[in-house]
This record gives sequence, structure tokens and C-alpha cells, in this order.
Amino acid sequence: MNLWVVVPAFNEAAGIGATLGALAAQEDPDFTLVVVDNGSTDGTARAVRAAAGGLRLHLVDEARKGTGAAADTGMRYAIAHGATHLARTDADCLPLPDWTARIRSAFAGGLEFVAGQLVPRTDEGVSRPRRVLLTTTVEVAAAFGRVRPGNRDPRYLGPYIMAPGCNLAITADLYEAAGGFPRTAIEELHEDRALVNAVRCLTTKYALRRDVRVRSSSRRVRAWGLVKTLAWYADHRYRPEVVDVR
Repeated sequence: MNLWVVVPAFNEAAGIGATLGALAAQEDPDFTLVVVDNGSTDGTARAVRAAAGGLRLHLVDEARKGTGAAADTGMRYAIAHGATHLARTDADCLPLPDWTARIRSAFAGGLEFVAGQLVPRTDEGVSRPRRVLLTTTVEVAAAFGRVRPGNRDPRYLGPYIMAPGCNLAITADLYEAAGGFPRTAIEELHEDRALVNAVRCLTTKYALRRDVRVRSSSRRVRAWGLVKTLAWYADHRYRPEVVDVR
């Protein structure tokens, strides 16, 4: 199993060091990292090189705006360089120390697509009750996704699961068969949902694994508030002028 981890990044110079630190601290360090600089103007590439440490790092560029385009570039770069299995997290997230080990175990158990669990970061000044509320909100959103009309279609071979883009893994073969992440801007489409539904047309070998955990940032909630953030994820019913919260 040749595992590669893909991290899209846009103007993350101030925070990506923590993400790379979490990846460097993985209990299973047998992976290669691809960071995709998505047109940053703040020195993100320099910060990545400075924080890479002992990671097997590839730093590539993608000028087309959007996490979908950046993530797809990273995934296809990894495949072209020999990756058989792919994982993705984001540049504001902290994978737990057993993240890559749990992903490897899920693949070894026969899964071709793994959706992980999100838990809030504890280093952003958000109170514990607020973090509990955020976790509950994610569960409610996942339940809504299972009944959402757009996720129900006779073509689908299995039930809908919410697979956040910042915590998922997929085999290289399935990624290519599913067409990969749509190369869209974040305002146009939730690329993680599109990939999940493409996978559901091809296989039933996918699952939510709650032991595959990533601490996710709450900065969007802090910037927009909980209600507007939920509306954003519910088919962009709320769409601010500035989407890329940094």
C-alpha cells in the first residue's frame, strides 16, 4: 500500500505549520505528503518548506481557485507518482496521531472509500459547551444528508454518508473511476459531497469510520455564526461576499 496524503492550501502561512506538525507526529509515518498551493499570496509555500521537517514532501501549485481543483491536482499528482491509496485533510485541520494508521487499517479491512469523524479543535478559544454544540450540529447535518433529495437516487448502490473533504481516504483506482473531485470553486459545489455520490454509483465498499479522526477548525463558525454556516453547507443558502475565511 503506497499511501499519499493531500493537503490543499490557500493563504495558510500562519497556521499550516500546526497541520504539518500533526502529520509529522503520526504513529504510522509511512506516507508521502502533497501540499497544493492554491494561488496563495501570503508566503504559504515558504511556511510549508520551513515546517516540513522529516516529512516526505511534494509541494505543487494549482492556479485555478477552489478546494476541488486544488485537491484534485494533488490526488492526480500523487497517483502519477505511484500512489495506490489517497487521504485528504485541510490546512486548518489537525489529524489525530493515529489518523494514518486507522486509514491503513480501514483499507486493509476491504474498504475502498473511508469517511472520517470531525471533532473541533481545542486551541482556537472555543468553549467546551460550544465545541459539544458544534459536534452535535455535524451529526444533525449528517442525518439531514441521508434524507436530502439530492442524495437519493436509484443509481446509488448504498446509503449516503457525509464525508468531509478534510477527512477522507480513497483508493487511487476508485478515485479515477469516480472522476475525482470536481474542479470547481468552493462557491459552486461541495466537492466532497459530489465525490461521495460518484463513489456510491460504483461500489458499496465505503463507510464512515469514527475512529479516523481529525480536529477541524471552527473559524468559519466564528466568522459567520452557526446558523449562517449551516445555511452555507445546506446548498449555499447563505453565501457571503468573502467565502475563503482565513
